[in-house]
Amino acid sequence: MLRRPPPAEIPDGPGVYLFRDQHGAVLYVGKAKSLRKRLANYFAADLEGKTEAMVDSADAVEWIVTPSEVDAIMVEYSLVHEHQPRYNIRLKDDKSFPYLALTMNQEWPRATVVRGKRRKGVRYFGPYAQAYAIRQTLDLMLRTFPVRTCTDSKFRRHEATGRPCLLFHIEKCSGPCVGEVDADSYGELVGGMASFFSGNSDKVTERLQEEMRAAAEAQEYERAARVRDQLASVGKAMERQELVTERPEDFDVIAVAEDELEAALVVLNVRRGRVTGRRTTIVDRVEEVDTASLIGILLTELYGDERPPREVLVEELPDDVEVRTAWLRERRGGAMSLRVPKRGAKRRILEAAAQNAIQEFNRHRLRRHTDHNARARALNDLQVVLALPEPPLRIECYDISTIQGTNTVASMVVFEDGLPKKSDYRRFKIRTIEGQDDFAAMEEVIRRRLNAYLAERELPVEERGRFAYPPSLIVVDGGAGQLGRAVAVLSELGLDIPAVGLAKRLEEVYLPHSMEPIAIPKGRESLYLLQRVRDEAHRFAITYHRQLRGKRMVDSVLDDVDGIGPARKKLLIRRFGSVKQIRAASKAELAEALPDSVAVTLWESLHG
Repeated sequence: MLRRPPPAEIPDGPGVYLFRDQHGAVLYVGKAKSLRKRLANYFAADLEGKTEAMVDSADAVEWIVTPSEVDAIMVEYSLVHEHQPRYNIRLKDDKSFPYLALTMNQEWPRATVVRGKRRKGVRYFGPYAQAYAIRQTLDLMLRTFPVRTCTDSKFRRHEATGRPCLLFHIEKCSGPCVGEVDADSYGELVGGMASFFSGNSDKVTERLQEEMRAAAEAQEYERAARVRDQLASVGKAMERQELVTERPEDFDVIAVAEDELEAALVVLNVRRGRVTGRRTTIVDRVEEVDTASLIGILLTELYGDERPPREVLVEELPDDVEVRTAWLRERRGGAMSLRVPKRGAKRRILEAAAQNAIQEFNRHRLRRHTDHNARARALNDLQVVLALPEPPLRIECYDISTIQGTNTVASMVVFEDGLPKKSDYRRFKIRTIEGQDDFAAMEEVIRRRLNAYLAERELPVEERGRFAYPPSLIVVDGGAGQLGRAVAVLSELGLDIPAVGLAKRLEEVYLPHSMEPIAIPKGRESLYLLQRVRDEAHRFAITYHRQLRGKRMVDSVLDDVDGIGPARKKLLIRRFGSVKQIRAASKAELAEALPDSVAVTLWESLHG
């Protein structure tokens, strides 16, 4: 039960507050101009539905004082992304959009399409709605700016052999690996590509037109023809960038379409008057907020790790517009504006973004209707079938994988609210069991996981890891034997956590202390959910087992070859992929990855 802190203990100034559940997990992070006044609102008698559910689930509240509201925004953003609270709105797919990246921190920068966390020293352009769109544009631009796109290992390999790859021969790489271009000229190519993807396509076009005229006047017709082809490639790439303003302006456009459960977000990145990137994503409205507050939260999510442009256009200004604008200016490191356009081209592009958001939301709502209902039905049905005290919101499933007792491993997969939570998946190498004993292996894994939970439960909240949150239901892949070992561990550790076993043969569900399994009728949502959880655990375990088995095979084949150590083993696997492919390679192909003498020794060893 959440205890209300005495008002005198709560600072009357700006800061961030956190609600935690009984296990120490963060349920919600918020910011406030006055912590005392904001927290008092959570103990009122007339809370709205989602806020009331969050407070009912909370066991403690704590706070962090900040110098200003602007600082509170950044602390809030960091805590939300660190803890991923269940009741905070956040962009779950924020890191999945493809970007074009130029690795400016390398001697010979590389152009590549990437997803995921940003790295220092790398310039990013985008995001783009589809990876294929940016790949096609990059392929066109390589004819004009032949920057390398190869991996670092491939670059070093060709640098060592002195032979360029196919891209050099088809004029899509300038050949820095073999000294075909000097550092200054290569820097100009990288700068030209960066300029184009920044929206400065007119300057690129003007420079190429001037080069083509100069070549024609000098009667260098072959060179003029090559530049003409480069111009054509630039023109095709520019066709993919929609022109929306006559002036070369930089701004972002943000539009949302929403209901009480979710919101569709559309962001258009306009650089030099052209749409250079677009992003669409769905956001869970797990907080009770109006549209203005939602836009404020999304601004924090969008620009917490990115530098905002000079201008951001929105449909409705957030309530704390002055604080948000001050924070955006701090993130940009200079002047910027946050406003609602009333007329002209910018108003039209905002309306177009809003229509895109409505269409995206309508498509998602059709999918969501069945998806949400099916998950809720499955969890409620599982509660009834297994006689659980509450719906199993967190299900953990364990599977053992072994072949003739070698490389025995186990997997733990996690489903929360009926969906996989892959960040909490775990793999285990079996440590204490010799030979094949699935029962003992299952006991070891369950004990290790639950001992980790008990140990982390004793730590201060801020030091706890992902094992600190207990499952609502444990599912073991197997019958009465595997389940019996899991139940024994639970009893030994004094934990009251429901557990069941799911046998593959007849899809029978085994319950603790029951000799006869139950058969859930086919077509029940609860059976489909258990099957999905079990199959995911099996897939995850098999994948890990194959990795270890492949590594063991490589080690056994290569350990006795003179001149091959751990580094060259990794190089061979990256280059060829498997022992079978290494054995199929010729001496010349092996020599591309190894010194000639070592390549000959390896080939002779593999071929007897």
